[in-house]
Amino acid sequence: GSFIRRHPHAEVGDEAVPEREALNGLFGLVPHWSQDTKITRHTYNARSETVAEKPSFRDAWRQGRRCIIPAEAVYEPNWESGKAVRWRVSRKDGRPMGLAGLWGWWRGPDGREWLSFTMLTINADGHAVFGRLHRAGEEKRMVVILDEADYDAWLEAPQTRLGDFLKRYPAELLDAQVLE
Repeated sequence: GSFIRRHPHAEVGDEAVPEREALNGLFGLVPHWSQDTKITRHTYNARSETVAEKPSFRDAWRQGRRCIIPAEAVYEPNWESGKAVRWRVSRKDGRPMGLAGLWGWWRGPDGREWLSFTMLTINADGHAVFGRLHRAGEEKRMVVILDEADYDAWLEAPQTRLGDFLKRYPAELLDAQVLE
């Protein structure tokens, strides 16, 4: 998968250095202390409420390793019929979504460095689209879809301002379709 982060030398003021860079990485954050990449199965999503404390995510969070994950759509199960029906959620205007995420790097036993990333999630109870997804009785969750105008701010904001970005994207700006 791909993610976009602030270029590490963006602040040098050299026009040859871009503000942002797109990189490829494993989907699912691999913390530096992990023994292997199997952990990615459990680190696709990071709960914004606990990201600062969870061992898998806290270093990336504290070190400000924020990223934007480009996505045409997200796919989630709707269980209203009693069985999982895949839904495709995208922006109504057809533009790609920029999802708020964290990135990290991990050095494997062979010395090779791997980049990885995770999507931040927030509560979606009562949200007209994401509130209908996942199993009944489970907490409803949703990814954080950033406004384009906030992309640079998300990547550069001080830690104390991050809560400003962790908000629900308006349901009326989303399109949800059942996948047959």
